[in-house]
Amino acid sequence: MDNKQLNKWDEELKEKGFIENELALLQEISHLDEQQDSKQISILLTMAAMSKAHHNKQSTLVHAWMQKALSLDSSNSKAAQYLAQYEWESKKDFLELLKYPPLRETDNRAAKKKTAEQFIEISRSFLHAAEEEMEQMQKNKLAAEQFHEENQPGIYEQLIAILEETIVETAGLLKASEEYEQSISGVFHTSTYYADMKKHLENLERLKQEWNQIFSSYKVPVSEKKPLDELHNMIGMNSVKRRINDYYRFLKYQNERKKLGLQTKDELSLNMVLTGNPGTGKTTLARLLAKIYYDLGVLPRKEVVEADRTSLVGSYVGQTEENVRAIVEKALGGVLFIDEAYSLKREGQTGNDYGQTAIDTLVSLMTGSEYGGRFAVILAGYPEEMRQFIDSNPGLRSRFPQSNQIPLPDYTNEELLKIAEKMASENDYILTEQAKTELLKRIDNERVDDTFGNARTVYNIVLDAIFKKGSQDEKYNHALSFSLLEKEDFQINKSSKREKPIKQLQQLIGLDQVKDEVTKLISYVKMQQKRREMGMPTLPIQLHSVFTGNPGTGKTTVAKLYSELLKECGILKRGHLIVASRADFVAGYVGQTAIKTKKLIREALGGVLFIDEAYSLLSETSGDFGKEVIDTLVDEMTKHNENLVVILAGYPKEMEKLLNSNPGLMSRFKKFYHFKDYTPQQLIDILRFYIAKYEYQLTEDAEEFLSESLPDTDISGNGRFASNLADEAIQAQALRLLTEDESVMDISPYLTKQDFEYALQSFERGE
Repeated sequence: MDNKQLNKWDEELKEKGFIENELALLQEISHLDEQQDSKQISILLTMAAMSKAHHNKQSTLVHAWMQKALSLDSSNSKAAQYLAQYEWESKKDFLELLKYPPLRETDNRAAKKKTAEQFIEISRSFLHAAEEEMEQMQKNKLAAEQFHEENQPGIYEQLIAILEETIVETAGLLKASEEYEQSISGVFHTSTYYADMKKHLENLERLKQEWNQIFSSYKVPVSEKKPLDELHNMIGMNSVKRRINDYYRFLKYQNERKKLGLQTKDELSLNMVLTGNPGTGKTTLARLLAKIYYDLGVLPRKEVVEADRTSLVGSYVGQTEENVRAIVEKALGGVLFIDEAYSLKREGQTGNDYGQTAIDTLVSLMTGSEYGGRFAVILAGYPEEMRQFIDSNPGLRSRFPQSNQIPLPDYTNEELLKIAEKMASENDYILTEQAKTELLKRIDNERVDDTFGNARTVYNIVLDAIFKKGSQDEKYNHALSFSLLEKEDFQINKSSKREKPIKQLQQLIGLDQVKDEVTKLISYVKMQQKRREMGMPTLPIQLHSVFTGNPGTGKTTVAKLYSELLKECGILKRGHLIVASRADFVAGYVGQTAIKTKKLIREALGGVLFIDEAYSLLSETSGDFGKEVIDTLVDEMTKHNENLVVILAGYPKEMEKLLNSNPGLMSRFKKFYHFKDYTPQQLIDILRFYIAKYEYQLTEDAEEFLSESLPDTDISGNGRFASNLADEAIQAQALRLLTEDESVMDISPYLTKQDFEYALQSFERGE
C-alpha cells in the first residue's frame, strides 16, 4: 500500500470529514489479503467507516465495519473509541439486575428469612457487576469525548451519576438486609431494619425510572415524512413531481378558499389516471396521492384499496355488481386503485364477460348520492391501452379529465443506476465501479420493448446479484465479503459448450457466396460498433435483408445464425428468430391486421423477424389486408430502428415485385442474398452430415450410386430432399435387416446402394 495515498485519505478525512472517492479506498481493501495485511485492512476499513458515518451516523454498515476493523487489530484505538461511544445503548437493562422478591412483614419467620437471604444475594451480585460496569463506562465516556460527539459524553455522565447513587443505595439495602436477617434469627426482632429496607427499595425504584428515562429521551424519534417530501426524494420523475406539486398547491388553495367561506361550485376531481410501463412507480404514486389527499383534509383516510379485474369481475349475473360495491365500500374515505384497468374492457368480449358491467357499476357508484365524492379512484396501466380504454368509455372519460391523466416516463439508465445504488445501500451493500458498468449492460440488454420493468427489473437484478454473492462456494474471510457487490456478481454465466455462430455458419455445406457476404457484413458491423465506442463517426448500418432462393436452400438456418451474430456484435439484445408467414399477420376484418402485425413485431423486438414467402402479402384481390401488413411493417421498422431486423424471404421475381409495390419497403432493404440450389455433390454432403448425427454411414457403393443417380433425378426441396431421402433409406435398411427372429436383428450403421435404390423408387412412385 502506497503510504502517500494513505496519508492523502487521512488528510481528506480530517479536513472534510469524509473521503470523496470511497470506492477507490474499498477497492484497495479488496486487493489486500486478510491473513497477511490484517493491520493495514483494519486501518483502511476504519477510515472507510468514518467516511460513511459522516453521511449517516446511524448506518449499520459503519458499525459492522468498525467491529470488523477491531477484530482484525485489537489495538485499533479509533475503532475501539467509535464502538465505545455507542456502548451506552446496550446498558438499558443493566439495573434490571435489581429485581427483588416481595417484602412482606406479615410473612412467617421462615419466609422472612428466605426473603432476606435473596435480598442479600441479589445486592452482592449487583455490586460486584456494578464495579466492572462503572470502570467500563468511565472509559467509554473518555472515548466519546475524543470523538467530539455532542450527546454521548453527556449521556455517560448522567448514567455514571445514577449508577453511583444506585451503588450507594444497594450497599445500604445490603446492610439493612443483613441486619434484618440477623434479627429474624435472634431472640429480639425489630421492624427498624424492615423500614430501612423499604426506604432503600423505594429509592432504587426511583433511580431505575430515572435510568430508563435517559434512554427514552435520547431515543431518536421517527417522524413521518410529508408525502410531498417522499415524492421529491424519489429518483427521477421530474415532470411528475412538478405536476403533483402544482396539484398539491391548488388543493391547498381550494382549502383556504373554503375556510374563507367562498363557494366552489365545480371542484377539481380527485380521480386520476396514471399511465406508464411496468416499474415506473404507478402504485407508489397512487399511495402518495392518497397521503396528499389525507394531509390536505380532502379525504378522511390515507388508506389505498388495491383491485384488479379478478377481484372486480364476477362469473355470473349479479356477482360483478356485488364485488364492485363491496370494494368501493372498503375504499370509502380513501382511494380505490385499479391496476391494468384496461383489462376490464376486452376486445370482442361476449355476453358472458362482465367487464363492462364492472365499469358501469363503478361509474354509477362514483356519481351516485350514496357514495359519490366519498372516495377517489386512481386507474393505472400501459399508456396506449389506457388511452383507448378511457376514450371508449364516455362515462369514465367525463370522470377523469385530461388534466388528471399523468404519464410516468421510463427511467433513464442513470436514474436506474441510482435506484440500484439506493437499494444496495438499504441492504448494506456498495456497488464497485466495475459492478455499475456491468449493471448498466444488464439494464441495456433488458430494455428491449415496452415490457421492460424499469425499477422492478433493477430490483430483480440487484437481488439476483446478492443471491449470487451469497451462493458462491467459498469462505467469507475477507473484510468486504458481506458488503461489496462486484462485477462478477452481475455477470450472467454463459455456457461455452455451444459453438460460436460464425463457426456454425462456416460449417454449412455450400452457400459460399452467402457465407462470404454475411461474414463481410458482420465484420463491418463490428468495426462500426468499435468506432462508436471510441467516439468516432460511424456509417449507417443496413441490416434489413432479402433472402431469395428456392425452398430448402438454407434461408431459415442462415437467418437464425444471422440473428445470433448480430447479438454477439451488440446490435441485437436478444438475438432470437421469429419465423412468420402471411397467416400470422393477416386477420379477417378491418383493424385487426395492424394489431396482429404489431403484436408479432413486439415479440420480435431485439431479434430478427423472418417473413417466409413474403411476396404472398402482396395480393391484387380487393379487400385484401396484406397491404395493411406492409404499411404497418414499414412504420414499425422506422419506429424501432436497430432494435428490430426484418428478413423477407421468397422466390427472386416475386420478391422484386413485392419491394416495388411500396417505396418505403424498397428504401429499407439494401442487403440481398441469393441462395443457389445445391449441387448433387453438396446434397450428398448434406445427407452424410445428417445421417452422422444418428450414427449412420454411407457405404462406397451407396455414395457412387448417389453420385450417378442424383444428376438425373427430379430434385425439389434441396436440403429437405436430402434429409427426406436419408429418412427413407434408413427405413429401407431397417426392412432389409429385419429377420423373422428379432433377437438376432443386425443393427449395422451402414446404408447401402440397395437402401437408396429403394428410397429413390419410393420418391418416383410419389410415396
